[in-house]
Amino acid sequence: MAEPLDLARCLLEDTRAGRPDIATRAALAGLDPDVLTAALADDASRIAFWLNVYNAAVRARLLAEPEAYGRRWRFFAAAAITIAGRRLSPNTIEHGILSRSVFLAGLGYLRNPFASAFERRMRVVRVDPRIHFALNCGARSCPPLAAWDPVALDERLERATGAYLALDRAFGRRQRGAGPAPPALVPRRFRGPRRHPASPLAPRRRAGRRASPHPVPPVRLDDRHRRAGGRRMRRAVAHRARVGP
Repeated sequence: MAEPLDLARCLLEDTRAGRPDIATRAALAGLDPDVLTAALADDASRIAFWLNVYNAAVRARLLAEPEAYGRRWRFFAAAAITIAGRRLSPNTIEHGILSRSVFLAGLGYLRNPFASAFERRMRVVRVDPRIHFALNCGARSCPPLAAWDPVALDERLERATGAYLALDRAFGRRQRGAGPAPPALVPRRFRGPRRHPASPLAPRRRAGRRASPHPVPPVRLDDRHRRAGGRRMRRAVAHRARVGP
């Protein structure tokens, strides 16, 4: 029997290439929960496995039912794949397992007190905010679809974060004469909740801990990108600002 990590990677590669994935989905659905738990013994394995499952499930449904994407909330709340006998939605994978049971209605600030036993068993121990530069939800501002492996996961996530921040931005033109630096246009995914406005590069709770050694221009949001903000995304940008390119 194939290992769960290999099955998840195979599912992603089959979906990306447009190949039939019925056998792989059946193998993932028939996994024993104990076998899956043993295979995902650390956060690197869990992140790699669930990134591949999420991206494959979303991609497959987009190809099968493109019209369903018009109702975003229903699209991500509906069950899209079966893993170890549990029907899972993209929201459950992203917010429940990869974000350690974040309560969706809590704007990223509250934990879900009603998380299922399966979710609590499979979720990561420590949330890595860089997963948002690896999750592909089908929007045009999403990072490219890629297969993930626990080997060198940290290095690949760091490269994905740097590549996204380097490419998906633009700068306004400087006006005539000496003046302030032009604003940076960044994707709307960096925007925080409306009730808690804060600079994406300087979250309020962490602003005084360590200053970034890199000059940061004033930020203005680019309305061409979808809104998908939250505290976790601002943490990812702040992390990148601290460590540099």
